[in-house]
Amino acid sequence: MSDEIRYTVVRNDEEQYSIWWSDRDLPAGWADQGFSGNKDECLAHIADVWTDMRPASLRRRMEAAAA
Repeated sequence: MSDEIRYTVVRNDEEQYSIWWSDRDLPAGWADQGFSGNKDECLAHIADVWTDMRPASLRRRMEAAAA
């Protein structure tokens, strides 16, 4: 049953990824990343593209501190 549900890969301003039901409006603060599929396909895509799990604001602070 869950394989029949279509999801969309979404990302927030902190560059954190998630999946959202394709047939529903996106929640506030999340943007479509142009990939959709079943749950396993979407999670595999996220595993490929989300290589740094730290929130973007933390990465920026760490880079500024190192400079």
